[in-house]
Amino acid sequence: MIPISASAANLTLDRIFASPSLSGPTPRSLALSPDGHYATLLRPRADDLNRYDLWAIDTRNGKSRMLIDSKKVGSGTEISEAEKMRRERARVGGTLGIVTYNWSPDGHSILVPLDGDLYLATLNGSVRRMTDTPSTEVDAQVSAAGHYLSFVRDQNLFVIDLKTGHELKLSHDGGDALTWGSAEFVAQEEMARNKGHWWAPDDSRLAVARVDESKVHIVTRAAIGAEGTKTYQQRYPAAGTPNAKVDLYLMNPDGSDKIKVDLGDNDNIYLARVTWAPDSKTLYVQRESRDQQHLDVLKVDATNGQSRVLFSETAKSWINLNDDLRILNDGSLIWASERSGFRHLYRWKEGQWTTLTEGDWMTLGVVGVNQKKGQLYFLANKSNPLEQHLYSIDYEHPKDPTQLTESGWYNTVVMDKEANHILINRSNVNQPPQVYLADTKGHPISWIEENKLDARHPYSPYLSQHVQPKFGTLSANDGTTLYYKLLMPKMEQDKQYPVLVQVYNGPDLGRQVLQGWTSPLHQYLVAKGWIIFSIDGRGSPGRGKAFEDHIYKAMGTVEVEDQLTGLSWLKAQNYVDPKRIAVFGWSYGGYMVQKLLQKAPGQYAAGVSGAPVIRWGLYDTHYTERFLGNPAVDPTPYEKSDALPEALKLSDPMLLIHGMADDNVVFDNSVALISKLQEGDRPFEFMAYPGETHRIAGEKKQLHLWHTIEKFLDRTTKYRQ
Repeated sequence: MIPISASAANLTLDRIFASPSLSGPTPRSLALSPDGHYATLLRPRADDLNRYDLWAIDTRNGKSRMLIDSKKVGSGTEISEAEKMRRERARVGGTLGIVTYNWSPDGHSILVPLDGDLYLATLNGSVRRMTDTPSTEVDAQVSAAGHYLSFVRDQNLFVIDLKTGHELKLSHDGGDALTWGSAEFVAQEEMARNKGHWWAPDDSRLAVARVDESKVHIVTRAAIGAEGTKTYQQRYPAAGTPNAKVDLYLMNPDGSDKIKVDLGDNDNIYLARVTWAPDSKTLYVQRESRDQQHLDVLKVDATNGQSRVLFSETAKSWINLNDDLRILNDGSLIWASERSGFRHLYRWKEGQWTTLTEGDWMTLGVVGVNQKKGQLYFLANKSNPLEQHLYSIDYEHPKDPTQLTESGWYNTVVMDKEANHILINRSNVNQPPQVYLADTKGHPISWIEENKLDARHPYSPYLSQHVQPKFGTLSANDGTTLYYKLLMPKMEQDKQYPVLVQVYNGPDLGRQVLQGWTSPLHQYLVAKGWIIFSIDGRGSPGRGKAFEDHIYKAMGTVEVEDQLTGLSWLKAQNYVDPKRIAVFGWSYGGYMVQKLLQKAPGQYAAGVSGAPVIRWGLYDTHYTERFLGNPAVDPTPYEKSDALPEALKLSDPMLLIHGMADDNVVFDNSVALISKLQEGDRPFEFMAYPGETHRIAGEKKQLHLWHTIEKFLDRTTKYRQ
């Protein structure tokens, strides 16, 4: 909790973006060794909050040590353009040093990609360099039984025998539009599938994706930087255009006995997931239709590639993919489905279904299965839709799940291979992220990162000014309950305050109203006299399928209405100045700013629109067609949802911001908007960031970004006459 006697200091933008991080040593990429004896994490350096090193903590005695110093092994800065874009898709763009790592499944080593090459670290502190080439090795894995290291180089799949060090090339025709062993663009960006090859548990066979992008349209992406403009020819599957053709092959570790898996006669599908059974003789493939309304689970014979449909999921809108499939030793499956309207867990055994969880709440991810005890561990929001907790259930005799984490927190969890140890990462509105080790009942054993808010903590000088958010509910126009979050400065009687509305409200990601630690930026703005407000309207995730489905083929409609419901409520509060309410959003939130200013001219004092989607036809197939359908079949939902057709309704001050090398929401979106506004003689302000992608990275540039935003908001809203 926040100590009342904490010393006082004024929070500044300069301090927010300086090192060390005000949130403390918050780690990334938490993992447990397969045997649960070690917890590993990426920890930011005290002198550089954007650079990460690899650390390990012995879970038996709590001793902590750095395994790899990113400044001593490689530079941690030299990456290819392809790797830079992969980091953007993995949402780690702008970070330095070690950005990812993976335990070998046998627990003997840790694989670390750095500077485009591969290293194997061991717990005794040694680091073995595995590759040293001009090319970048990607999609690297240590095989399931620990015999091999596999990776993709120059679009071909390679294997290194870890015992002999011998390197073998398994494919030879990769290049140009053909790649072996890597996930295609939409799989990485939208499907949360980052793998393109999968090892059998006993290392006897490999399942390998063959990606043919020859029919995918080539676009010229300009990365406009301070030293000039670089152009890249990129195969990009924009909505309504051809996708990559993805086939799946089975082969031996030396590339022999190559067999094509029967994925059906329709090439226009998505390879959604590939999972091996424990016996190494069978694998399960999830095949998704182009319209994302049909998902088949195929059971594949690993000896001949023949497949059959085990069961299917269907939806009238779209199916949300997940990673909850678990194949048990008895051949039964744990499966997550939204067939009830909420994502719940089921067990499939010999053609029969058993419901494991049910109710008007959602499971949010399976994290472990202990087959000796018959226990299934999963995250869910059963007790509170604004929190996320770990639960367990006996899958042999299912009853009401048991909550294992403390109420009042938002938790993420990882477990070891046999689900005997739990690593819990938690935060709440008063406590930045903490990490602790727990037993299988959820009882804490030891701190991994206590991040205690004591006098030594970087946030300590500002604790006395910390404002705790207030949560509440409003009703949408159809009666649906909407949750909001409000941060308020110390109120003076009869005084009215300016408000900054932070908006996202997109599907799939980005809920604003959660019981977790938030950016110190909000605390800074509150200290400057701002009220900060967010509301999660219909279309956002976590509230069930019906709540999400409101935006199906109707983006920019109900979620706009719900934000305006929040606006109306704000204006009715006696402590709010109804003429001084601004709105800020990034990405889908930037799109929402455009739609809100168009829908309700004169209702907001100003809007800040960061990296907005302006034309949905510029975005990729899997994301956009999931919600708006295929524009090649029916363009109407796109025409109605785009922010460009009604851009000339803009009458309020608007600051547009975009990175000039953005490959997610491409810069063309803002260019189209700028052109339309100029042609219509509509005034607006614009800030571009050369060389920056979807996230404006680096201490100095982030500082410049927020100085720009603050000056704009002060001028248009805070001190508006």
